[in-house]
Amino acid sequence: MIFFWSWKRVVAMLALLAPLAAPAQHFDGAGAYEYAREFAAIGPRWPTGPGHVKAEEFLRNHFQRAHDQVEEDTFTADTPIGPVPMRNFIARFPGTKPGVIVLATHYETNFPLRTINFVGANDGASTTGLLMSIADRLRDQAAHSPGKKLDGYSVWLVFFDGEEAIERWSASDSTYGSRHLAAKWDRDGTLNQIKAFLLADMIGDKELDIQRETRSTAWLVSVVADAARKFGYQRYFFQQEMAVEDDHLPFVERGVPSIDVIDLDYGPNNSYHHTAQDTMDKISAHSLTIDGDVFLESIRLIDQR
Repeated sequence: MIFFWSWKRVVAMLALLAPLAAPAQHFDGAGAYEYAREFAAIGPRWPTGPGHVKAEEFLRNHFQRAHDQVEEDTFTADTPIGPVPMRNFIARFPGTKPGVIVLATHYETNFPLRTINFVGANDGASTTGLLMSIADRLRDQAAHSPGKKLDGYSVWLVFFDGEEAIERWSASDSTYGSRHLAAKWDRDGTLNQIKAFLLADMIGDKELDIQRETRSTAWLVSVVADAARKFGYQRYFFQQEMAVEDDHLPFVERGVPSIDVIDLDYGPNNSYHHTAQDTMDKISAHSLTIDGDVFLESIRLIDQR
């Protein structure tokens, strides 16, 4: 028996099937929040302290259990209190295109605040949880791709140590991990592979208001703005601008396209920043969903360049 379908009938059938199509999947901000909660529960993570060792174990065990390619980049920082051992973590997700996109954060807490139970829920833990949840998405994408690789550039997730000052913020007393890794990658030629460097810092804030960092690379700022616009997130991004000294600058100074995605307006009049009030009740899964959506879309847009 042969059926002849009119175009009207086809359109009607497609209309009936349309609601069955899967909706666009947002990033798992709740999962990122849970990772952040577990990480913040370690407590203060200042270098040389017991919580710092636990933080290292947390990251090491997580990525080893997931069977990811993870490198521990150990070094000794020359600090105002003398030599301090530090450790960056680099989780690599290979892609099909030559080149690398780096997403980074820092994971330790402020050394001078070691006496006030500063757990850094937003300042370190939120973005550590964010990158761990992004790793889950990348791992899943690779698992369902030919050759078990990402369809695009490789993505490396970097967890920097020593972003905070040991004594007082200065060019020499801050950003120890990023300065070390940028110099190392400059020497061995790795920097030439990096297509874009995206830094996440303090963006778990419930009142999300990400500033445009003025020394960030203009085209990357445009990419992130386009990614935010796709989801209708414009009001959370780039309504104000300021210069920020952060882990992106060692890469900016070496000519790597870089952006600092940061919210430095944390609490009323920035009153939660570097205080014991930086706790998990001040951050939200909603903000982390926004962050994850924008970072993953930014990766997609960079892949298309």
